[in-house]
Amino acid sequence: MPVLHNLVSNKELKARMLAETEPRTTVSFYKYFHIQDPKAFRDALYVAFKQLNVFGRIYVAKEGINAQVSVPASQFEQMKATLYGLDPALDHLRMNIALEDDGKSFWVLRLKVRDRIVADGITDDSFDASDVGEYLKAAEVNAMLDDPQAVFVDMRNHYEYEVGRFDNALEIPADTFRDQLPMAVEMLQEQKDKKIVMYCTGGIRCEKASAYMKHNGFENIYHIEGGIIEYTRRAREQGIPLRFKGKNFVFDERMGERISDDILSQCHQCGAPCDSHTNCVNDGCHLLFIQCPSCAEKYHHCCSPQCMEESALPEEEQRARRAGRETSNKIFNKSRGLLTMTMNIPAPDKD
Repeated sequence: MPVLHNLVSNKELKARMLAETEPRTTVSFYKYFHIQDPKAFRDALYVAFKQLNVFGRIYVAKEGINAQVSVPASQFEQMKATLYGLDPALDHLRMNIALEDDGKSFWVLRLKVRDRIVADGITDDSFDASDVGEYLKAAEVNAMLDDPQAVFVDMRNHYEYEVGRFDNALEIPADTFRDQLPMAVEMLQEQKDKKIVMYCTGGIRCEKASAYMKHNGFENIYHIEGGIIEYTRRAREQGIPLRFKGKNFVFDERMGERISDDILSQCHQCGAPCDSHTNCVNDGCHLLFIQCPSCAEKYHHCCSPQCMEESALPEEEQRARRAGRETSNKIFNKSRGLLTMTMNIPAPDKD
């Protein structure tokens, strides 16, 4: 029986990936469809993708699949054929190819079975995730942006919205997608007669959100096909105005793809215009925040003087300080402030 998990250390796997000479393609895809046996589906996919030298992060659940992967360029078509052959529902599955890609985004294959491919907190058995709103292609998105009867709703987290968004898009200020869903229903009650356009990074969150809005009685529901990634790709291919501003946050080492030259956010430490996310280098923190080059030098790539001091201590003393300390959700949130998020203050869990 083949080994269905990784046996080599992350350090060694990353070194092997960096030593590769063949170009790689970073791609994301998802599909809401019924999987009878997620464990068997996961194992079959793991064996097939391992043979193709695919790296990345894939979640499988009874409701479908969600993946962000890196594949050798020569194996891209075979990877698609493998997916198409696993289940008829995956035939001609849409692939969102990364907009800015050096092929170095992943170095290990992690394939997990979960209860949901997107944690949503929905307990209503009558909810149908496949009953989604209308898809909008790039040109249709631009037309909607000029429609005074249309409301654009950003279904991403604050740290994503902060660095890039459509003009006048509504932010749903919750810490998790599961909290955003009921909040969106509540916030949009007075706009039920308008066209509600939902969007996210690659489509998976806004597609489920559109189904949830319909489930709660909203009728004029739309969502951007393939999310920001597909919208940007198609707008560039078709030579139409690109209306998304700033950066599109992505969940790999790049932490962002530049869409326009607009800088919408500021350094969380000094307030200078900046949209570069980083993780605090203190092993007792690793907070995700925005830091300009000047502050990176000043604070030694840490999020605060406290973390800078702690990261300079001998490793044994660092471990002693961290022992028994509750960690934060490791995401900067303006509603709570930077320094309170770095040390002993508990915070809500993140998806």
